[in-house]
Amino acid sequence: MKKWAVWLCSLLLLLPLSACTNDGGQSEKPLQKVRLAEVTHSIFYAPQYVALAKGFFKEEGLDVELTTTWGGDKTMTTLLSGGADIALVGSETSIYVYAQGTDDPVINFAQLTQTDGTFLVSREKIDHFTWEMLKGSTFLGQRKGGMPQMVGEFVLKKHGIDPHNDLHLIQNVDFANIANAFASGTGDFVQLFEPTASIFEQEGKGYIVASFGTESGRVPYTSYMAKRSYMNENKDVIEKFTRAIYKAQQWVESHSAAEIAKAIQPYFKDTDSAIIEKVVERYKSQGTYATDPILDEEEWNNLQTIMAEAGELPKRIDLNTLVDSSFAKNAMNTQ
Repeated sequence: MKKWAVWLCSLLLLLPLSACTNDGGQSEKPLQKVRLAEVTHSIFYAPQYVALAKGFFKEEGLDVELTTTWGGDKTMTTLLSGGADIALVGSETSIYVYAQGTDDPVINFAQLTQTDGTFLVSREKIDHFTWEMLKGSTFLGQRKGGMPQMVGEFVLKKHGIDPHNDLHLIQNVDFANIANAFASGTGDFVQLFEPTASIFEQEGKGYIVASFGTESGRVPYTSYMAKRSYMNENKDVIEKFTRAIYKAQQWVESHSAAEIAKAIQPYFKDTDSAIIEKVVERYKSQGTYATDPILDEEEWNNLQTIMAEAGELPKRIDLNTLVDSSFAKNAMNTQ
């Protein structure tokens, strides 16, 4: 038998992807490929890049192939057409898809961010800002129908400002061009994501005066979702993926902004490390990064309230129809 084992190992050594191991000749199990589409590439999603950088996905046996699909519509189209297995995008997109009628709805299974990620930036430095100052101003807002715009209008109304009558609201500028439009002189105020807001402040092009995330409260701003059919056929993948995300969320919660910035720097090579750290600290301090992957009913209802206020909610949908928290709960119980 020993001679047979030696001969077999010698033969296996000649095969390109095989090896003789201590467990009777068994090779390591190959990683499962998962195609992940993210709606944009942003420090806003720091825990995701921590999961990649720290090898949490690989620890779970997953090889995550990340693609940026730039926009909610494109991301959802990619997911529905089979171009991605999992999407990171705003939860409102799953509501839009369901309302249009489908036999294979998109299900939210893990939450990544739990507040809006935009900030109100003023062209002039304001020492004592009040929302009343926006009345009569020109406000460069986000694209109509998207979560940033809906949250923006929700917050303005919360402070007694009618966005369509009390100020000049500009919503016809593409997302990618909003920052450039403001830098070129359009608007007295603008709604911007990080790190652009902090870069503008550093360069003296604008000044952060308020946070839409702080003002709007908890909401499932960006979540991981997949088609129900994929989840039914690949429960093990969803379980492993969610465990990796939860590990990253806990790591981000327990580490400093400087440590997080260092970990995700390879994914933002064109951004100064000091800016990355500043942005991470700002998001951490306002509770933007979810500390666990559970999307709860209060957040789901707040999302639909914001959509309804903006006139963009097709119909109210029960949490359990489009959210499956079982994977998130299992991930938390196994850590």
